[in-house]
Amino acid sequence: MEPVTLTTDRLHLRTPAGPQDTDAVYEAAQDPDIQRWTTVPSPYLREHAEDFVGRMAPDGWANGSSFTFGAFLPSGGLAAMIGLSLHPLSTGEIGFWATKEHRGRGYVTEAALAVSRWAFTTLGVDRVEWRAEVGNHASRAVAVKAGFTLEGTLRSAIDNKGVRRDCWVGSLLPSDLGLPSTAPYLPTPQ
Repeated sequence: MEPVTLTTDRLHLRTPAGPQDTDAVYEAAQDPDIQRWTTVPSPYLREHAEDFVGRMAPDGWANGSSFTFGAFLPSGGLAAMIGLSLHPLSTGEIGFWATKEHRGRGYVTEAALAVSRWAFTTLGVDRVEWRAEVGNHASRAVAVKAGFTLEGTLRSAIDNKGVRRDCWVGSLLPSDLGLPSTAPYLPTPQ
């Protein structure tokens, strides 16, 4: 699949490419919070950013397994990174981080909703799942603001740098955004 560009009221979402984006990713990933709460390597070296921008992001698009979007401001500055990996049963898993200087402004929520809407309408995904290590309250706040239903805690469900950790899990369905599903959904009666 060829990379696509999405736009929101405040953001331009596109796959990172080129030296300028490599620089921005490298600089952002120096943040100890990004290294602590995500699976990016720690320490994060220049070669990691080069591999991410030059190989990992384009390869995911090319083979249709994962779709990486940088969330860029109109000025061109990087505000966040959002990725969507495809899993069986029409499920996508979303992950994200925000640059330190742009946290708390709603950019990640806006981008996560745009990517989820795209996954529902273009990829035929029927469930976008969010997972974050227990204790990552910033990620949880984004998921809640984006409308994800928190479903619980999974024991030993994340491997972060060789250590298994518990994680929170939540989901967003097409119906949560007023969109149709590709398959009927019969929820359990309450």
